[in-house]
Amino acid sequence: MTGSEDSPSFRLAYVPGVTPDKWVRIWNERQPDVPLSLTQVPAAEASGVLLGGDADAGLVRLPVDRTVLSAIPLYTETTVVVVPKDHLVTAADEVTLGDLADEIALHPLDDVLGWERPPGRPAFERPATTADAVELVAAGIGVLVVPLSLARLHHRKDLTYRPVTDAPGSAVGLSWPEDAHTDLVEEFIGIVRGRTVNSTRGRRPAPAQAKDERAMPARSTRTAGRKQAPGKPSGGGARRGSGGAPKGGRRGRPRRK
Repeated sequence: MTGSEDSPSFRLAYVPGVTPDKWVRIWNERQPDVPLSLTQVPAAEASGVLLGGDADAGLVRLPVDRTVLSAIPLYTETTVVVVPKDHLVTAADEVTLGDLADEIALHPLDDVLGWERPPGRPAFERPATTADAVELVAAGIGVLVVPLSLARLHHRKDLTYRPVTDAPGSAVGLSWPEDAHTDLVEEFIGIVRGRTVNSTRGRRPAPAQAKDERAMPARSTRTAGRKQAPGKPSGGGARRGSGGAPKGGRRGRPRRK
């Protein structure tokens, strides 16, 4: 398993559309002795890569099987419709699924939105990949509804996109095998959650006894270890300059003016 004491390293899988660059940069700053390797995997294969031990953690499309994988959600993407630049849809700043009812909506086999019922009219056959669907949109065969990151990933100069306000969003999260929550995984969790390098999250609090000892004032080195004479008060007598005299002592006569 990666992250052994002999040669620690961290393997991160990520799905198309996700850009881990910022988190990788922070990792390299905080863990210069632990190399991080990146592997892009299709969204449908991400869980298998994690469970097969080929990655320590992954930036994946949610949901995942929570009986075997742990996951924390990071963000949910806006959903857009990809169309040719001269399409009628481009007249509006945003559209609804109802606006696409009469359009041929391409539904690739690697779709990540998990439709209960895809929008628009179905094409005669489903494209194998999102990249293939984008080519069909450019050919004027239909429109494509995808997360914004995938629209940007497959950008073409002759295509554009508009937000679809009532379409489902695609959630992205960090996931790892349930039984492999290592220290390196916890370190990457802290990075994606924005913890600072000095964050105390996950550290053990100081024992109560030690905390109490730190709170106690230090004893004077002049009195430490000194034995108290029998019959004498612990205060050591009256202080000089305190303005008072020992009890029962004689007072001097007042000076004449």
